[in-house]
Amino acid sequence: MLALIAQRATPTNLALAAAATRGVDFRILTPDQAMSTVGTGDAVLGRLDVLETLDGVDDGLWALGSLAARGVHTLNRASALLAAHDKLLTARLLSRAGLPHPRTLLLTGGRPLPELDGPVVVKPRFGSWGRDVVQCKNEKTLRRHLRQLEQRAWFRAHGAIVQELVPPQGHDLRIVVAAGSVVGAISRVSAPGEWRTNVALGASRVPVDPPEHARALALQAAAAAGAELLGIDLLPDGAGGYTVLELNGAVEFTSEYALDRDPFAATAWELARQALRCPQGPSGRSRSTPPALPIEAAPLKA
Repeated sequence: MLALIAQRATPTNLALAAAATRGVDFRILTPDQAMSTVGTGDAVLGRLDVLETLDGVDDGLWALGSLAARGVHTLNRASALLAAHDKLLTARLLSRAGLPHPRTLLLTGGRPLPELDGPVVVKPRFGSWGRDVVQCKNEKTLRRHLRQLEQRAWFRAHGAIVQELVPPQGHDLRIVVAAGSVVGAISRVSAPGEWRTNVALGASRVPVDPPEHARALALQAAAAAGAELLGIDLLPDGAGGYTVLELNGAVEFTSEYALDRDPFAATAWELARQALRCPQGPSGRSRSTPPALPIEAAPLKA
């Protein structure tokens, strides 16, 4: 069995289950269900997200860690999801890997403000959907925003992230990586008058074939986080290159992300192939070869 561990059956989770490779028992389980259902010889994929209150990550991470300790082959381990969802940890890992990323500092109440060298972006340490992401042009606006943040529970719990502003180009690039392969990508174009590129804030999706250097950067970022299924957000730097902005351990995607393969079939197959590399495979029986590649996951011919 290959179990997708999530609290909700999102459209992406359902599509991945529907696209599962023939012969692979692919299920969607909550962390509690997984604890009583999954055993040695099975494999799991963590798809746990940040809390809607923006003050941490779903506590199902404990279940993922417990399953891994039992010997269950775990894709998107708890450490990988934390690396993707904790923006401070993301910054440290990307810096250690030598990958381009905005200079990042932690802002907490009672600490001196960081010295600013131009505009910055302030955002929750654990966040998504573009919520509470604010641009501050100078120290005065940052101090004013800090007074507002001190009223927020998530700020009191974890502080906020301050990042140098990468000059907005009106679009970004999201690449989906599964088990070391690029399986999907999209360009997100910001809504009129909006500098952020979150679809939740009105951005539109535009099909794209990312250049090789963007693909390579996304693969390096996924490797730095130690994640098997990850969304990587890249910002154009205005000079032909890209900067890694954020990682998403519970990335939602659609058929619009298709490159040379159906993104869901390609993702399900790449993950099943990775899971079957464990000694016993997800069925509990020894298996030396991955399942046959379904036609929809095969590269399209010109």
